[in-house]
Amino acid sequence: MTRRAASADTRETDDGSGAVRRLAPHARRFLARRSGVLVRLALWSLAETGQAFLVGHGVARAVDQGFLAGDTRRGLLWLTVALVAVLLGAPVIRGVFAELAGLTEPLRDGLVRHAVDRSLGSAAAGGPGGTDRAAVSRLTNQVEIARDSFAGLVLTLRSFVFTAAGALLGLLSLHPSLLVVVLPPLSLGLGLFLVTLRPMAAAQRRALAADEALGDHAARSRAALRDLTACGTGPAAARRGAELIEDAAAAARVLAGWAAVRTAALGVAGHLPVLALLLAVPWLRGRGVTAGALLGAFTYLVQSLLPALHTLMTALGAAGSRLLVVLDRIIGPERSEPPPERTRAAEPERAGGPGSVRAPAATRTEPALAAAPRPAPGAGGGAVTARATAAIPGPGDDAPDLGGRPADRTRTAAVELRSVTLSYGVRAEPVLDSLDLCVAPGEHLAVVGPSGIGKSTLTRLVAGTLAPSGGEVRVDGREVTGRPPAELAALRVLVPQEAYVFSGTLSDNLTYLRPGASRADLDAAVDALGLGPLVERLGGLDAPVRPAELSHGERQLVALTRAWVSPAPLLLLDEATCHLDPAAEARAEEALARRPGTLLVVAHRLSSAVRADRVLLLDGTHAVCGTHDEVLDRSPLYRDLTGHWQGGPARRR
Repeated sequence: MTRRAASADTRETDDGSGAVRRLAPHARRFLARRSGVLVRLALWSLAETGQAFLVGHGVARAVDQGFLAGDTRRGLLWLTVALVAVLLGAPVIRGVFAELAGLTEPLRDGLVRHAVDRSLGSAAAGGPGGTDRAAVSRLTNQVEIARDSFAGLVLTLRSFVFTAAGALLGLLSLHPSLLVVVLPPLSLGLGLFLVTLRPMAAAQRRALAADEALGDHAARSRAALRDLTACGTGPAAARRGAELIEDAAAAARVLAGWAAVRTAALGVAGHLPVLALLLAVPWLRGRGVTAGALLGAFTYLVQSLLPALHTLMTALGAAGSRLLVVLDRIIGPERSEPPPERTRAAEPERAGGPGSVRAPAATRTEPALAAAPRPAPGAGGGAVTARATAAIPGPGDDAPDLGGRPADRTRTAAVELRSVTLSYGVRAEPVLDSLDLCVAPGEHLAVVGPSGIGKSTLTRLVAGTLAPSGGEVRVDGREVTGRPPAELAALRVLVPQEAYVFSGTLSDNLTYLRPGASRADLDAAVDALGLGPLVERLGGLDAPVRPAELSHGERQLVALTRAWVSPAPLLLLDEATCHLDPAAEARAEEALARRPGTLLVVAHRLSSAVRADRVLLLDGTHAVCGTHDEVLDRSPLYRDLTGHWQGGPARRR
């Protein structure tokens, strides 16, 4: 579609004309199949016409033929006729509501059926994202909005048409000159209101879109708050939020302007006919209009015509717009969901960048290399296949510097992923696609990347709590998928962001993964992780712990100390230090890195990536692995992230 065509389509959608054209055939078919209900509804409404006619006519005749003529009995009789007409309105309304169900309930059932068919069809067709995530909203909230709005519109439109017919017939029966006075201001107000319908609908749509965009941005920013803070992209997100707030405010101002015009239309239609009738009394009296006819005309206006008109205008302005929008969303054309907002820090790495290998869809299924020799210094640390491979040094290669801990070349990989793919659903886009990764025993690896890119998914795959859609995940040479929990616990410890601390003694919490730990081991762990102040405050290792009385940071320190005590050779930290200050985080990570075994950390701050032996960068289309300096040199995205972390642009070293 060209830009001009797209703009035209947007304008058509904004003012509601496109939606009306799309919905009109459906509406005609729906109403044609329920002609019997419409006929019965019209018959009940004819009774309402008679009621409106008799009320004003009875008042006029009571004055002219009764009280002014000196016949009080006849006057009271005509007033009794008017009263009976009012009382007969109750069974009329009851009959109307009974017939209304024959329209609203089939509409609701049809909308539910259509929403289910669309959702199932979308899932079966295998569109992006798999299942229709808006289906629940359509089946619950939107369908009920359509049902209630439709019922309100039918009631008010029917009431206005038949009540206005009765009132206008009554005015004509009293004296034709009354119509000459009442109809012009009434038509003017109604016409002014009808003119505002289309721009008001457009303003409501724009206000709704602006509000949804602002809410979506706020929700995404809240979910990625830690990454925004860690990456320094908070100001950019704040600027985007300010722009969306300004857009929403501008849309609200436009909507308020049209609401003011609509209020003026209500005033013209609701008050000007009465004022015109009052001003025209001398002229009407000169044309032979009686006092009773004037009083009956005021009764028609105040009791029947103007209330029905006011209700109609209010319902069309509110329920009508909602009904049009909701019906178009449910039975109109499918709308593709916009891609989620991404900050500049989350932009994909440019293809062809130095040392990067792009993973197009055509190559994602290629078998990964089982291992690759470590490149010479400066060539980019870690081979990359499909997504990323961090290889174990082979015979004859220089072992990488792991903080004074030489890698054990006689052992298998501590962590190995072979063409691992993970997607949440058969039709969903994969979170990880053909990822190859080898981590040497004793290595410290930091995983970085934008929020929602798959870092936590990677730790869950390695931990064996999540099965891959394809490929193999091995820890210490053993495949973890399907392995019993007891065997997994002997291989690795996963420390999530929300640290688990249970009621009991502090010693019970620290020895949970290693019940036979000695007091000396616990003292060493407490000293290494900096847990001493908490131990003193609680009253020693044997003091009871009440988790609700601990801060988030204290709970994380307890969980990290528990992991240090564990005999498992692999520690997985999934943002497990996010509630610690930088100094406490550095002390904890350094202590865990000195612990015998392998450490994999989802980095929360730049310092975590710098402390690691190597960095694995995930960005959705590429994966780059190497030392901090090597990834900084090879990845524009990592330079961007590092620049935000440091508060300025990152420079290649």
